[in-house]
Amino acid sequence: MLDFRYFCEQGQSKTCREPMTQLPEQLAQVIANYHIGGVILFSENTHDTEQIVKLNNQLQAAAQKAKHPLPLFIAIDQEGGRVARINREQATSFTGNMSIGATYPKHGTHYATAVAQVIAKELTSLGVNVNFAPTVDVNMNAANPVINVRSFSEDPELVAKLGAAQVKAFEQHGVISALKHFPGHGDTHVDSHTGLPRVDHDTRTIWQNDLAPFEAVINTNPPGMIMTAHIQYPALDSSTLKNKHGQQMLKPATMSRTIMHDLLRTKLGYQGVVITDALDMAGISDFFDYTSAVIETFNAGVDIALMPLAIRTPDDIQQLDKLLKSLTQAIQSKTLNEDEINASAKRIITLKQGYLQNTAPASSAIAKATLGNPGHRKLEAELALAAITQVKNKQLLPLEVTTKSRIHLIMPDMRKCEAMLQALRAFSKAPLQITCNSLQGFDPNLAEQQISQADVVIAGHASPQQSAVEIGGMEDVAKLEQFSLSRQQQPQALKTLLTFAKKQSKSTLFISLRAPYEIKQFAPLSDAVLASYAYNIDVETNEQVSGPAFTALAKVILGLAPANGVLPVTIK
Repeated sequence: MLDFRYFCEQGQSKTCREPMTQLPEQLAQVIANYHIGGVILFSENTHDTEQIVKLNNQLQAAAQKAKHPLPLFIAIDQEGGRVARINREQATSFTGNMSIGATYPKHGTHYATAVAQVIAKELTSLGVNVNFAPTVDVNMNAANPVINVRSFSEDPELVAKLGAAQVKAFEQHGVISALKHFPGHGDTHVDSHTGLPRVDHDTRTIWQNDLAPFEAVINTNPPGMIMTAHIQYPALDSSTLKNKHGQQMLKPATMSRTIMHDLLRTKLGYQGVVITDALDMAGISDFFDYTSAVIETFNAGVDIALMPLAIRTPDDIQQLDKLLKSLTQAIQSKTLNEDEINASAKRIITLKQGYLQNTAPASSAIAKATLGNPGHRKLEAELALAAITQVKNKQLLPLEVTTKSRIHLIMPDMRKCEAMLQALRAFSKAPLQITCNSLQGFDPNLAEQQISQADVVIAGHASPQQSAVEIGGMEDVAKLEQFSLSRQQQPQALKTLLTFAKKQSKSTLFISLRAPYEIKQFAPLSDAVLASYAYNIDVETNEQVSGPAFTALAKVILGLAPANGVLPVTIK
């Protein structure tokens, strides 16, 4: 399964940054000539509804020109919340898994099911038939840079229930789900996009925590696909293999037959399709060339190699040709087991026949009527509000506002400032005087002056910082570096401002906009604390900046709605 994120008719692969929004003839021929089984879409491929429909129809038409035509898997990471690849202004992207987890004590699996149904309806209307979701990693590590709010909870049983509900809802509405990241990415402090994480749990912990949701979902609603994790698990497999640097290293789970075959297939009894996480991620590509990566992956018992190499220019097509010839030779030399390759092919064909056989071309009229329609937006707003969690309140909330009320906002950036400001003004019964400073770059003297003049200080913070998966993938890692210094300085800057506010005897409200673990840093400096688990902006024009979490926060802050959410993770 390949990505065609960028494609340039000329030039070098590394410098090509031209988004592929319609299928060039060369790529259509790649799909037909090489029997490519699937394509993954990124945000560069999904500019607007009509364009996505046209592109997906072109992709499927290309697959039909193959010698042995089968429909393509067209996949996307549309988890909701942090990870959503389709323009948020058009598609309903929701506030994510941890916000769903926060609603469980009051609403059970209602939101898990309803959200998956909406995402599935929107994806199928576009011609997308695989969603790399849900994430059933159990978030056991407060410092996890890549999972955090993508996890429903730290409770394996709760994660299993919500994950099973989503698998059922996705697949009942025609979208193949891919449970991820097997055998569990929840207790890592390294992002497998940028390094190779290692989990040193003992076997008992692994079965009780990491594997428990996978086992439960396989037993109740087995998904069409399961995605692997590029993670070392020495308690599950301590065997080694030689990498491209000539060193012996512990096998990553993606390349471990003990984990992918003996554990997943035999012990857990999973009979569906197993797909790798992207093979261009540093957890694999730093240690293996793409040919050996695919061979090791297939020998482990995995069925689909996702993104083993990038096709960015016509020259890259020759590399694909070489890779496929190498795989053919590997079968002929018995480096790869032909019977197992045939079994993988059979599993893939069976899954396609079950979901894709009678798929008509997507219709842009239907897609436009489906994406972000009023019913879907209503559910998005309901989830955002149901998730808001009040962690602390020393007689500050709801805010008593008058025409003289002065509020100073401190937010990670000006977009979030503007969204919070507009939401408060929209729901306040009296006109509000609001000032704002952004943590991305601000004048400390002006900030202190504005705090001194305010009655209430409302501060929002989001941690951890963005990960590669959130903004796209490996080709975006360089973008993260641009903000690393300012992002690292933000928590200290916020602490300094909140300390100043307390010395000035100002009422202070802290809002955790993402993973709530940061609350322990800021709660002592705050009279009240709320958690929203999300901060995404859905509408951004010259006049309006808004997102469901900010609307929900404003309603709770001003007393128009209660905060009924419950923390899905423990904050010590």
